[in-house]
Amino acid sequence: MKKIFLIAVAFIGGSMMMNAQDIAENAIGLRLGDSDGFGAEVSYQRALGADNRLELDLGIRSGDKYDGFKLAGIYQWVWNIDGGFNWYAGPGAGIANYSYDDDYRLPNRDDSETFVFIAGQVGIEYNFDIPLMLSLDFRPELGFGDDYFGNDDLDFDIALGIRYQF
Repeated sequence: MKKIFLIAVAFIGGSMMMNAQDIAENAIGLRLGDSDGFGAEVSYQRALGADNRLELDLGIRSGDKYDGFKLAGIYQWVWNIDGGFNWYAGPGAGIANYSYDDDYRLPNRDDSETFVFIAGQVGIEYNFDIPLMLSLDFRPELGFGDDYFGNDDLDFDIALGIRYQF
């Protein structure tokens, strides 16, 4: 029991002592994941300080019977692990819209819905010596809207990010 307590104290103390690496002022690229049916998103990050930033992700989807967009904004705190490795976490929110046309199930009827969601994000990233960043993150989202489109529940999104830093 003493060993577990000492390890926990050392881990928490070490985490608090970590200094954030300077993060890029701006980064733009793609966030490739499920994103609740939107797939790839255009992702932009803007530094707000030495160890925090804002991430905006826009996904646009168009198909034969549906169209939609999804915009998410996440506030992130960034902590350095070692060298170019960082981990980050933060809360966020977003808005999305689906427009669905299914003449087979509902003849001559078009449905659309706009809904909001809250989200959190935890991830790890690596900043190369060149202006390239790779990341892997986990983003749970809780949607608030009509259950017709299945967005009134908890969704889990895992994504790979590739961004150019400037």
